[in-house]
Amino acid sequence: MADRDYGFRTRALHAGNVPDSATGARALPIYQSSAFVFDDAQDAAARFALQKYGNIYSRLANPTVASFEERIASLEGGLGAVATSSGLSAQFVTFASLAGAGDHIVASANLYGGSITQLDVTLRRFGVETTFVASDDPADYAAAIIPGRTKLVFAETIANPSGDIADIAGLADVAHAADLPLIIDSTVATPYLCRPIEWGADIVVHSATKFLGGHGTTLGGVVVESGRFDWSNHNFPLFEETVPHYGGLTWYGNFGEYAFLTRLRAEQLRDIGPALAPHSAFLLAQGVETLPYRMQAHVDNARRVAEWLEADPRIEKVRWAGLPSHRHFDRAQQYLPIGPSSVFSFDVKGGRAAGEALIENVQLASHLANIGDAKTLIIHPGSTTHAQLTEQQLLDSGIGPGLVRLSVGIEDVDDIIYDLDQALDAAQKAVSA
Repeated sequence: MADRDYGFRTRALHAGNVPDSATGARALPIYQSSAFVFDDAQDAAARFALQKYGNIYSRLANPTVASFEERIASLEGGLGAVATSSGLSAQFVTFASLAGAGDHIVASANLYGGSITQLDVTLRRFGVETTFVASDDPADYAAAIIPGRTKLVFAETIANPSGDIADIAGLADVAHAADLPLIIDSTVATPYLCRPIEWGADIVVHSATKFLGGHGTTLGGVVVESGRFDWSNHNFPLFEETVPHYGGLTWYGNFGEYAFLTRLRAEQLRDIGPALAPHSAFLLAQGVETLPYRMQAHVDNARRVAEWLEADPRIEKVRWAGLPSHRHFDRAQQYLPIGPSSVFSFDVKGGRAAGEALIENVQLASHLANIGDAKTLIIHPGSTTHAQLTEQQLLDSGIGPGLVRLSVGIEDVDDIIYDLDQALDAAQKAVSA
């Protein structure tokens, strides 16, 4: 497929997938094998020494997983990708490959709760400190950078659950001025709506569990690299130092623009082990085939639902950046012209009691801790997904007591609105009783 610049829908179906040479199978085969046979002793030694490409063990690489990786890299416009067992593991191996004890990370305060605790609890326990920036002004990120210690800048394209939009180009300028990579979690956007690499991001991570898979069946994560960051800029000495356990090679000297991805696979997957299972890769790849069609339906439904909620007197505020009333409306038009996805939050009049009553009375929407399913999902973040945050962290994330998160599905939109309408009626009665 190299002789033509194929469109997004075509690549969602074909990238990384050709008819199986051995059997002629057109669907992606599931290579359900833990390990792979070597040609001979010399071949085995060369693969283990990273002198020759080839499958060794499915913790490191697998043909089914490789197909999924290639497809996502193509859709994001990246050099390549490494898949993992979940979105948080994709983030963790990325952070662990770049930062160690004594190092520092600058991150948005407006993140998914699990990302905040990963940075603020687990990585802090390992000696990596994080400064969370509550502002969306890139200048405040620049002010938080500690020369000689900061290793990366991290934010979400669309913040979960606030719906705020990151100024990716502005953050890229800040990171690159300090010779640091910008890492963007683009789970909520997907490459159909925004490709952060085109705006200057160096690494993009996804929880493939969400919209990429699209059906709430399969855990997975993926890390995509642009191939443009200079890993020989002396801020990351491990990329330039010799690696004794691989025969004295250097990551940058031997692999150049592939240095980060090679190290991520050969060290982080080797030692931490969050490999994506072949069957999971197959299911996620199946989901990606319909990604552009699902995302368009998600956005179209979200627009109708958000507009309806904003006009409803029972609602205090709707946080969907596709509404002109949202503070990041213009930014959403810049980075997400098709629409800012279908995960957003709103405040119900009556506070937490009204929000919880709404959730308890939905009939079509599902009350569960996930987003990006084809089905409509709803939850109260303050008591669930973000419950482990402090009061200040909740405020910095834009989460008030009555905030409800909605992941709008692809059902008939009139049915989604009907369900919310009847649940709001029931909630108002419950609160006033």
